[in-house]
Amino acid sequence: MASIAFFPFEFLGIPSVQCAFTSRRGGVSEPPHDSANLSFEVGDDDHAVRQNRRMLFKRFELTAWCECRQVHGDTLHVEPSPIAPEDMATLEGDGLATALPGTGLVIKTADCQPILMAHRSGRYVAGLHVGWRGNKLNFPKTGVRRFCETYGLDPKDIFAVRGPSLSPASAEFINFETDFGPAFAPYFDPDSKHMDLWRLTRDQLMDAGLPSEHIHSMDLCTMGRDDTFFSHRKACASPAGTTGRQAGFIWIKP
Repeated sequence: MASIAFFPFEFLGIPSVQCAFTSRRGGVSEPPHDSANLSFEVGDDDHAVRQNRRMLFKRFELTAWCECRQVHGDTLHVEPSPIAPEDMATLEGDGLATALPGTGLVIKTADCQPILMAHRSGRYVAGLHVGWRGNKLNFPKTGVRRFCETYGLDPKDIFAVRGPSLSPASAEFINFETDFGPAFAPYFDPDSKHMDLWRLTRDQLMDAGLPSEHIHSMDLCTMGRDDTFFSHRKACASPAGTTGRQAGFIWIKP
């Protein structure tokens, strides 16, 4: 059983908060979910998924695991009830927030953007799952607002990092007019039919009140690096037709 490879991230000046973005490398799942799939909802063997999740739970030294059944909406759950890593999530939504140390917030992706956020005090963290529908709903902004309103925080004190996801070079939308519409034209290249979702998310976070210097990114394209990451779009264009899910994790050190 190979350890699951991940990309760590730390917010400068907030040592109590840890972030990690997992890859598809390591773990025990078989093709086409090879091999570090973390989702029960993609047709993988449940036993393999449980092993992969338990491996990360121990590796990150978490005391609790919180996760949503993601539905491409704009609901953020505050202090959700934890589940065992071996259990499937039933709570529907696309955002999580907590002030409890040791609680890992888990955002599953395979092209969508995992956005992890922390307050400068290191006492509050949140995670958002933002696909293109989430961008259309302006979930980066509304998620920040709900996070701040709940804990009485100032958006100027929030830091965010966007993890590996679909890059502007790979985000093709041939039905832009119906998928997005004219309000999003500044982010769309009509010649290539590509959307710059990375820039859109950054602008939505800034519109929420985050200073530009507080917004970080891992500019790694999931579709362009499908040897390292799961990519839903790449899989849908292949004979397999399905793939696994990696995840962004954020937690406050116990």
